Amino acid sequence: MKYSLKSPFARLVLALFFVVFALTIMGRVVVVTGAWAYCDAFPFCIPSHPLGWLKQAHILLAGIASIFMFFVLRKAWREQRDQNVLLPLTTILGVMFFGQALVGAMQVTQSYPMHLVFLHTLTTIALWVSLVLLVYISGVLAVDRPNVPNLDKKQRAKDFIALSKPLIVGLLLITTYGGLVIGGKAWPSFSLTMWTLIGGALAAGGSSALNQYIDRELDRHMQRTAKRPLADGRLTNAEGLAFGLGLSLMSYYVLACFVNGLAALLSLAGIIYYVILYSLWLKKATVQNIVIGGGAGAIPPMVGYAAATGHLDWTAWILFAIIFMWTPPHFWALAIVRMKDYERAGVPMLPVVRGELETRKQIFIYTIELIAVTLLLPILQLAGVLYLVSSIVLGGALIYAAWAVWKQGGNKVAWRMYKWSSTYLVLIFLAIMIDAVWK
Repeated sequence: MKYSLKSPFARLVLALFFVVFALTIMGRVVVVTGAWAYCDAFPFCIPSHPLGWLKQAHILLAGIASIFMFFVLRKAWREQRDQNVLLPLTTILGVMFFGQALVGAMQVTQSYPMHLVFLHTLTTIALWVSLVLLVYISGVLAVDRPNVPNLDKKQRAKDFIALSKPLIVGLLLITTYGGLVIGGKAWPSFSLTMWTLIGGALAAGGSSALNQYIDRELDRHMQRTAKRPLADGRLTNAEGLAFGLGLSLMSYYVLACFVNGLAALLSLAGIIYYVILYSLWLKKATVQNIVIGGGAGAIPPMVGYAAATGHLDWTAWILFAIIFMWTPPHFWALAIVRMKDYERAGVPMLPVVRGELETRKQIFIYTIELIAVTLLLPILQLAGVLYLVSSIVLGGALIYAAWAVWKQGGNKVAWRMYKWSSTYLVLIFLAIMIDAVWK
């Protein structure tokens, strides 16, 4: 394909390239001359030396580049919404650009912690690679659309929210907050709570969007998922991919800048686990897809724990194990109800491969194992009497529900198990939190 600047979008991207190039040169001059030392406030200051004005000039140029970046993003999402390479690449570039500015500011306010210095360097390299690629690809693939159709903004907002699977995000945030409380053994500060949950919501929402992008063809064959935004065609594939990648990348910058490096890395590990290990590979490859893939949903409480403490210990790993063991009976109950859907879509869920009777038996076995894992906290003296009593009562109720699934069978009982197991997870983490702050 021939490179061309006929498209207004390609010309705008080229202009952005030169502005960012000038910004990079100016930034290097500020570092080499030591101008940053004479203007150490952000974003504005009164320089104590003439060199300090170089720092102010750098900030001004960053503002100009930000305006260019905003218009590039706006134009891409308006005119290139069906471009499967161009729109995601532009979105990634935009997130990295503003993420780089955030990291640069936080380095100053946090006295240059090592994880932010490394992230700043890594982002610089990735940003320039992405920008050079975008300059070329926009000249090859960008289309000129002078008349952009008016889209239903309200419906699109609903579709993007649906793309992030808000109910799942909410459940994961409860476990994340549980990890925060348990790690700090106190109700966390508003600031730490806010940034941890924002980062967690972005990670979970981005992962869910990428999962729906990967499963878009499969979802069309399942009654439960056929009306999802990508499967139904209300959003383009490019929009789904760009939205998922953008949220996932934003989550890392938020957690790295406002929480800590370990929490950010754990969240990134959860995204990779869910998107690559589960969605791309395990889901369609093995009957053990839910068993192994459950590790992705078990990482959020570890993120919360790391946010509160800066490290991981036995408590964090037991929280991981609780959700890891909870996932199979929870989703196998749903798989019984939706067995025809999974069979039609060719997904090797346990009831499809080994039958409903074996699935009902495994639900009961895994529920017993789950309750045993929950009792590790008081056994190892990592939780108190309040949690011990709660775990026994809640566990007994869950075992009764699993027993009913095994012995009675049928979709009604399986659906009851699916709904109750969600409630159980919320209540068991609430019990852990109250026990942790109980005086």
